[in-house]
Amino acid sequence: MKPFIKHFQSEQEYYTPENCYINEISNSPMDAEISIARARVEPGNTTRWHRLKQTSERYVILSGQGRVEIGDLPACDLVYGDVAYIPPDCRQRITNTGKSDLVFLAICSPPFLTENYIDIAEE
Repeated sequence: MKPFIKHFQSEQEYYTPENCYINEISNSPMDAEISIARARVEPGNTTRWHRLKQTSERYVILSGQGRVEIGDLPACDLVYGDVAYIPPDCRQRITNTGKSDLVFLAICSPPFLTENYIDIAEE
């Protein structure tokens, strides 16, 4: 891998059927080890139950507060600086429990692929 810099582009944020906003900060063949997305969940909203095939994910809370549910663990409250680790194929969702947007990095290894996203809200 060669050194490179990718500047944040706020206008690249989009709304997903998962019930949150995503900005793909880094998901490129130039960095084949991980992907980084900025996720934003509005107050009172919960993302859909889902899992990622063959992909580990980490949530790094940047602002706001939330309650994460991962696999069979008890629901856990998260605030700035907290990290939640989600192993591959593990069900997950997060709720914004605060009065402002919940913003976090979603760091995936290997990089996130749409075809590895499995919506399990109906299971």
